[in-house]
Amino acid sequence: MEGYTKILVAIDCSDDTPALLRRAASLSTQKNSIHLIHVIEPLALAYGADVPMDVSELQHNLTQRAQETAIKYADEFDIPHDNVFVELGSIEKAIQDKADKLEAELIIVGSHTRTGWAVLLGSTAKGLVPGAHCDVLAVKIEQHKS
Repeated sequence: MEGYTKILVAIDCSDDTPALLRRAASLSTQKNSIHLIHVIEPLALAYGADVPMDVSELQHNLTQRAQETAIKYADEFDIPHDNVFVELGSIEKAIQDKADKLEAELIIVGSHTRTGWAVLLGSTAKGLVPGAHCDVLAVKIEQHKS
């Protein structure tokens, strides 16, 4: 196989996103073959259903900010806005479901060896492999030296 005709890139909207998109661009065989997905876990799911306040406005603001950031990266890499998805849900399930719906041949995710949010993406990469119906590429993201 010379390249992939449909790639789903799972982004975290961080400064690591361009590295994933460059890798996707190097593996794609045609324009418009790259799709982006950013999944936000619902706050009630992430922090338990016993959140003592209405978080719907906060959730809406997080989703809107993620959409704006994802579109910014899409514009930077000439990815059509129709190929950008920001969704609420379980991260691994949402990525797998979107890959299946798109009939993606490849899912690209970042893989870190750091702590904090990076651990989440690293575990996402590991968790995607068993349930994916296509290839999964975990792109090693180098830790930035300060």
